[in-house]
Amino acid sequence: MTRHPLFGLFLATFGALVLTPDALFMRLSGMAGYQMVGWRGVMMGAVMLALWALTSRGRVRDLVALCSGTGLVLIVSQYFNMTLFSLGIAHAPVAVMLMGVAAVPVFAALLSWLVMGERTRPATWAAIAAVLAGLALAVSGGKGPEGTGSALIGALAGLAVALVLALNFVVLRARPEMSIPLVIGVGATLAGATGWAVIGPAAMTQGAVWAIAVCGLVILPVSFFSLSLASRHTHASNVSLLLLLETVLGPLWVWLGVGERPTPVMLAGGAVVVASLAIYLWHTGRRRMAAA
Repeated sequence: MTRHPLFGLFLATFGALVLTPDALFMRLSGMAGYQMVGWRGVMMGAVMLALWALTSRGRVRDLVALCSGTGLVLIVSQYFNMTLFSLGIAHAPVAVMLMGVAAVPVFAALLSWLVMGERTRPATWAAIAAVLAGLALAVSGGKGPEGTGSALIGALAGLAVALVLALNFVVLRARPEMSIPLVIGVGATLAGATGWAVIGPAAMTQGAVWAIAVCGLVILPVSFFSLSLASRHTHASNVSLLLLLETVLGPLWVWLGVGERPTPVMLAGGAVVVASLAIYLWHTGRRRMAAA
């Protein structure tokens, strides 16, 4: 069936908007890092695996693909995405964490260079330098739940999440035969099992389980399925651009919901990050249009 040319952009916009209140509900839960990993992973994994079981038309084929090298790469990327995001949010300012996550497009360009041998243009290196400068500025004025040094932890965790997200988008676009619900479900479930093992069942009910359930049962399955599917219908740079909505709106929801206000220096660093990525993606889009 032929899709409308804007189908991928619509999916990416929808997925990014659904994702924006995720950090707010994580804060409302009042849970520790691995506690959030456990609940979010198990819940999201259950939803995605149920979706795969109900909709798959070739379960044996999907399972064979899952056991391939590509399938293992996707599972590992989902595992670390689920784990590092929760740990970063638990120990760092939300704004700094989401600034690091916003670096998905530059990592996608670097992965294209490493995996497919595509030349990395000077604009990509300039964007990387600008993003790192913005993050350094934000870290210098950030103070998170674990003290001033936690802002650095958040920046590093955010960059790591951006790396595995970029890997996820690039691989899914290159391998359309992979079942999105299956690979996401397995990776999330493994991360969730790790969280339960680290925390222990007795301590898992501490905090507001309802808040983390909103993340694990609604926000994560809907947003990540939409974003991953969008990566097959539009270029990864478009998905990356729309993910900037989370960088802008996520800290706003946290500020309004729990009063975690970004410092002026963090806001200045965020402005550098968002502006640099927006200019980079706009320049990349113009270049592609000119080439076409």
